[in-house]
Amino acid sequence: MAHEVEAAALDSAEGVLGRKPPHTRPIGAPCPNCATPLAGAWCHVCGQSSEDFHRSLMKLAAEALGGLIDVDSRLWRTLPNLCLRPARLTRAYLDGHRISQIPPFRLFLVVVVLVFLVGGLQQGPTKTTVITPNGVTTVPPGSSLAFDNSAHSPFERWMISHAEAVAKDPTKFEAALSEWAQRLAILSLPVSAVLLGAMFFWRREVYMFDHLIFSMHSLSFQGLLLSASMLATKLSDVFGLVLLLAPAHLFFHMRGTYALSVFGTLARMSVLLIGSLIALVFGSLALVMIGFLEMGQ
Repeated sequence: MAHEVEAAALDSAEGVLGRKPPHTRPIGAPCPNCATPLAGAWCHVCGQSSEDFHRSLMKLAAEALGGLIDVDSRLWRTLPNLCLRPARLTRAYLDGHRISQIPPFRLFLVVVVLVFLVGGLQQGPTKTTVITPNGVTTVPPGSSLAFDNSAHSPFERWMISHAEAVAKDPTKFEAALSEWAQRLAILSLPVSAVLLGAMFFWRREVYMFDHLIFSMHSLSFQGLLLSASMLATKLSDVFGLVLLLAPAHLFFHMRGTYALSVFGTLARMSVLLIGSLIALVFGSLALVMIGFLEMGQ
């Protein structure tokens, strides 16, 4: 797991699920972190919560349980709209009606971690596929490979040596891929926004900020759908068909947000799909190379 993404997502989850701290220090009391006189529930200088945790274990446990049950109402207003009325959710945020919904970037970070957590549940004792200059090889965990060391170029020798390291410890390689995949997943936001910006460059009333918010909402739904699909396929492979909802959701989301015609929406969806596939290919290649570099450390 990427520790930076996990930390950001946990902090975001607190903002998604949490309310104002129930036991805050009085106004004017020094912030425990930076000693600034407090003016509210959070320090206006460092941002730390002013909550006082010097309470009995029973009270802390009761408040934790209450926090799990009494989830912030923004969650219940955001998720149904995200799934069923995505264009209304995005347009509301862009038009300034934001206090009633979860901040899009917080939601996106939490979903990124959720996808990898659910993906981790799918893993078992599997084989690892290694791509080398000699071809594609499938490696059972704990096995070793014998490669043709007659390669002449330095790059081929580098590939072979790192492929051997992967063959000896495929678990470490998979962990490195998972960690860096979370970091690279954040790049899907600017990639999507740039593609959308190129498709709407002539519309002066649409800004890059609009494309980023649309991308955060869209990718958050796709991540939730993927997570639900991975969990559901544990019961039956037929539940994998729910992924067919992804293009339908994108169609209604894009058409409603940007006020497009049916043809205009389908055309832009096609460009977005092609651009996303190209980015996925290069991202996957970069991920494998980074994984090889991690194995050499």
